[in-house]
Amino acid sequence: MTNPMSGLRHYTVISLAMGPVIVVLGGALDLIGNRYGVGKTIALALALAVVGVQHTRYLWLSLRHVPEDRRWLEHAATFAVALGSWAVVAGSDPSSGLWVLVPAAVIAHVAMLTSKAERLAVVFGGTAATIAVGAAVATDFAASDVLMIALLVGTLVFLDVTTLWFWRLVQELDRARDTAKALAVAEERLRFAADLHDIQGHNLQAIALKGELTERLIGRDDDTARKLAAEIADLARTALAETREVVQGYRRADLDTEIANAVGILEAVGITTTVVGDANEVPEPLRQLFGALVREGTTNVLRHSKAERCTVLISVREREVRVRLRNDGVTGVPEERDGSGLAGLRERFATVGGTVDAGVAAPNGFELSGRVEVTA
Repeated sequence: MTNPMSGLRHYTVISLAMGPVIVVLGGALDLIGNRYGVGKTIALALALAVVGVQHTRYLWLSLRHVPEDRRWLEHAATFAVALGSWAVVAGSDPSSGLWVLVPAAVIAHVAMLTSKAERLAVVFGGTAATIAVGAAVATDFAASDVLMIALLVGTLVFLDVTTLWFWRLVQELDRARDTAKALAVAEERLRFAADLHDIQGHNLQAIALKGELTERLIGRDDDTARKLAAEIADLARTALAETREVVQGYRRADLDTEIANAVGILEAVGITTTVVGDANEVPEPLRQLFGALVREGTTNVLRHSKAERCTVLISVREREVRVRLRNDGVTGVPEERDGSGLAGLRERFATVGGTVDAGVAAPNGFELSGRVEVTA
């Protein structure tokens, strides 16, 4: 599946590129036939090339969020070339309104790079200058020509600015989704840390206090010191046992619970998640093992992809149990994911004769799969 953000980027680039294509292509077609004379035709062709290159260049800078660094001299020079081409055409053939798009293209790309406060001044000032040049050189310039110029300039500026605004809005939403993914992972880690702190805090504080008291009593009241030392050892064993219970409970969550958690977390960050199959069909001894697989796969989806969809597939056949997590949103070559999480999974699956595979599932996709053969 194609990454929606990549498709949107291509759509936005094509939409913005239509402006310079229309300007250059329309002007080039108008120049065919040399109806303006050799000298003017060459000058107009050069003006088209300059404006086309500049417009395309600044559209690209806008997409890359390159801030305007006060290139006013460059903008003014480009606009002067565009106005010159419009003046030549308006003086020779006032009906060739297509050439109004040449200065309009300059106004549009300057407006895209300026702040909102300056944008209105650029649009109104540029439009007024274009109208003034047309009125100065055309012999029969009318009110309808003023309206035409204002409409063409306004339309091109509106299309370019709104298309760029839409692109930046979607980028912000994509960044927000990435942040939500990171928060979901962090929240799960904090939950585990809070559980561990609640259990360990009291025991460790008691051990520290009894240890200080034991140190003071050594040589003064050895019997009491030995009693406290035994209590410290009991507290330490209790703390160790409780820590193991927390860790094992975290690792041994049932497959149903892990799938429910995965769906909740992924849906919360905007990833459509589908479960195919019934977790209750997985044999009881294997549910904790496959639960760990689902938890690791969910973490990988959140951390290593820009997924829009994720599917959990549960397959239980005569002698084979298989659980797969498949997601999209992986562009290019997937990065190496054989970290400690997958290594630990492979070790745990190996103890029951199972395997864990991870790799490309389809174009722009990734799949984590765990398989165990059930012995009779």
